[in-house]
Amino acid sequence: MTVMSDYEMDHEYETVNLYRRGAAAKLVLNRPDSLNAWNKQFALDLLAAVKAVGADSAVRVVTITGSGRAFSSGADLKADLGQTPAGQPDLYSVLSERYHPIIVGIREMPKPVIAAVNGGAIGIGLSLALACDLVVAAESAYFLLAFVNIGLAPDGGSSAFVPARVGFARATEMAMLGERIGAARALEWGLVNQVWPDEELAARADGLAGRLADGPTRSYASAKRQLNSWLYEQISAQLELEARIQQEMAGSADFAEGVAAFTQKRAARFTGA
Repeated sequence: MTVMSDYEMDHEYETVNLYRRGAAAKLVLNRPDSLNAWNKQFALDLLAAVKAVGADSAVRVVTITGSGRAFSSGADLKADLGQTPAGQPDLYSVLSERYHPIIVGIREMPKPVIAAVNGGAIGIGLSLALACDLVVAAESAYFLLAFVNIGLAPDGGSSAFVPARVGFARATEMAMLGERIGAARALEWGLVNQVWPDEELAARADGLAGRLADGPTRSYASAKRQLNSWLYEQISAQLELEARIQQEMAGSADFAEGVAAFTQKRAARFTGA
């Protein structure tokens, strides 16, 4: 989804572009060569962009989408995650310092946020999409809680966002089986709000953003506060739990094997250790 219609560049970060059209803002994730995978710079840029549009009262709606062939393929497993004193990948710091402020910033933003999903929304990329208020998708889009495939557990708030949308049974299926959910099934399950033909996604998402930009912004913000209170009042505690559990997993043999298998493009051989 790279067609910008009459949006104009407002700020060009290293890995994220911010566009404006009147009261509508659009954040375009811009690491297409890596399918918009998250590294340190990406997280810093996305957080800066989320803060900028959140604080700008002239912005009344925000759309998040990806450049190239994907919305976001999740964490960049080639990126430097840092190390704990014990020599383990420091997943806790990555989550709590880089990722969580983005997720919370979207949920607390007093205006609607739309995820326009083109291609895959995987791992933390799926968490980002589901943190938004409305999720629309191209017919070719798919959704994947991929954490289990590398020996990890869901993070980025997905352990809250997925069951809130699809229920316990389907959330467990997504978390434990780690299989792709195509756009049609995602719509059937209630994971997304709308699915449109690929060639129509950009224009129709822009149309939805225009409708919301012209609407009662404080009403939208109030509805969002109510939904947050009912569904996500404990989101900060859940994010903290996810980060602590993920750090536990960082020292596991299965995580090491999962990453090795991914980079070597082979099937993982998990031992349960």
